[in-house]
Amino acid sequence: MLSLRPNCECCDKDLAPDAADALMCSFECTFCADCVAHRLPGHVCPNCGGDLVRRPVRPAGKLAKFPASTVRVSKPHAGCGKGA
Repeated sequence: MLSLRPNCECCDKDLAPDAADALMCSFECTFCADCVAHRLPGHVCPNCGGDLVRRPVRPAGKLAKFPASTVRVSKPHAGCGKGA
């Protein structure tokens, strides 16, 4: 089951479990659409080089039994951070 990480790994933007602008790779690295479009060259994951695709939305009725992750992940990628 996907962890549905709560933030963009690049800019730390909050991404709710139903966020339409959340993208992820096959390793669940998670980014917002703005960072993918403007900060990540080639729209690929800077960790693994894989495709970044829209993250699926877990139905609201399933979130109580299968909650999204609360663990925030942030990594120092080129182009990311407060000064980017």
